[in-house]
Amino acid sequence: MSFRLQAVGETDEWYTPAYIFEALNVEFDLDVASPGPSIVPWIPAKRYLNKNSLTRQWTGFVWMNPPFKERNGLVPWLDKFFKHGNGIALVPDRTSAPWWQEFVPKSNAILFVSPKVRFIDAGTMKPGSVPAQGSCLLASGKIAAKILQRASLDLGTLMIPYWWCERAK
Repeated sequence: MSFRLQAVGETDEWYTPAYIFEALNVEFDLDVASPGPSIVPWIPAKRYLNKNSLTRQWTGFVWMNPPFKERNGLVPWLDKFFKHGNGIALVPDRTSAPWWQEFVPKSNAILFVSPKVRFIDAGTMKPGSVPAQGSCLLASGKIAAKILQRASLDLGTLMIPYWWCERAK
């Protein structure tokens, strides 16, 4: 699932394109917000949760592209993601949003994806138009941070929070 609307009144069901996973070059243990492998076979995950994800246990290295329709709709997803502490999340780069200020500093790394991601339309299974909003990948855990560091060569600009740099000294 995805976090954005292409236009008012349209679906919020948009899928992460395959090139993101090709650049990440990793297999996830669990996709926590998935329509399932029959719809998105390019997502490299061993298991998929497609309902009640926030009330179910997450295990292993997770991929999270949560639904995002309501204001602050990412908050419960990000809360569970950072408590889990092992994975990569795709979110909008809304740096002034309260949820951004609360959760993104908990990341081990932030990869600002460039150019903007043209998400796959659930109705046509083709890339949509270029969105107004950019996207970023958040790393939770050392393994995820290393993966984003490597993927930044193909996907964009990597930023490491100051607290992480200080801890590494």
